[in-house]
Amino acid sequence: MAGILAWFWNERFWLPHNVTWADLKNTDEATFPQAEDLYLAFPLALGIFMIRLVFERFIAKPCALGLKIQANGPQKAQPNAILEKVFTSITKHPDEKRLEGLSKQLDWDVRTIQRWFRHRRNQEKPSTLTRFCESMWAFTFYLYIFTYGVRFLKKTSWQWNTRECWYNYPYQPLTMDIHYYYIVELSFYLSLLFSQFTDIRRKDFLIMFLHHLVTISLITFSYVNNMARVGTLVICLHDAADVLMEAAKMANYAKCQRLCNVIFVMFALVFISSRLGVYPIWILNSTLFESWEIVGPFPSWWVFNVLLLLLLLLHSFWSYLIVRIACRAVSRGKVSKDDRSDIESSSDEEEGSPPTQKLHNSATNGTSGTSGANGTNGYLSGPSCRDEH
Repeated sequence: MAGILAWFWNERFWLPHNVTWADLKNTDEATFPQAEDLYLAFPLALGIFMIRLVFERFIAKPCALGLKIQANGPQKAQPNAILEKVFTSITKHPDEKRLEGLSKQLDWDVRTIQRWFRHRRNQEKPSTLTRFCESMWAFTFYLYIFTYGVRFLKKTSWQWNTRECWYNYPYQPLTMDIHYYYIVELSFYLSLLFSQFTDIRRKDFLIMFLHHLVTISLITFSYVNNMARVGTLVICLHDAADVLMEAAKMANYAKCQRLCNVIFVMFALVFISSRLGVYPIWILNSTLFESWEIVGPFPSWWVFNVLLLLLLLLHSFWSYLIVRIACRAVSRGKVSKDDRSDIESSSDEEEGSPPTQKLHNSATNGTSGTSGANGTNGYLSGPSCRDEH
């Protein structure tokens, strides 16, 4: 174990040339980031999760009820012992062959059985009330931490002059503000990573899981090798759009269509301009070129920048989804459907139907729609201002 730890914490990987861990030990004159500081994030993540439960029950829920948001969930499937047994014991997504067998056994048409399975799957999804409470919690946290970040960065020298992030690196003392900012953000994303398995299951589950892992890795990397100055800029920049995203979701769930549309437009503008404009021009320019000029590359520098570039790819993907929602909104006069919708629509069901069944369904029901592969946030996904069931 000692050999593995020595290999993992190899100074030649984590630190610039001729710098050792001993050089970054805390002294009476200066305090530097220590890897063991991050252990505090784990109990705090549990604490944040508990605060969330209390907040959703005693603050968010009364607000939702005051806005007349009902706790009613999706339409329930009619009781059927045979289909229930298949659903619970065999599969929640029966294929064409099984559907035909069930159709003969029950003397139901295939379309009716498909609808039953869709309603049964939706039956396990949270209600609009639950989704509103989740969004209100996320909105409250993002608003608080973004406000804190802006107020803190206003007092720093590196907010507008990013070269200050690299002067005297890595011998930059750790302040209480940076320490608090990092630990709270890391704790929150750890709580998101764990609660993703208990929250609403979105189509972009894996994308968001990857996003949380990249975010946690970036926070950890930048803290351990004392790239905390540029790290605070990355964190604050990303929190800006998340506040508007959760606000748009709340307006959607409260059926405030006009407000939702306005906030969504603001969100789209802030998201695309900050993450495809400011982020590469301001942040990546500093981490890739200014740091190379002032400090020079070293192994963990490469890893840090690869993670930042991966984040840019995720931004590009989510921006595409946001633009797609916006284009549909222009054609329909309102933001109509989130590509990450957690409730299945009839069009989702038809994608799994055989071609002849699709043709029959469209002729008899006239159903149409677009089912997407998925979007972002939870943390970062484009919200729908109308989550149609």
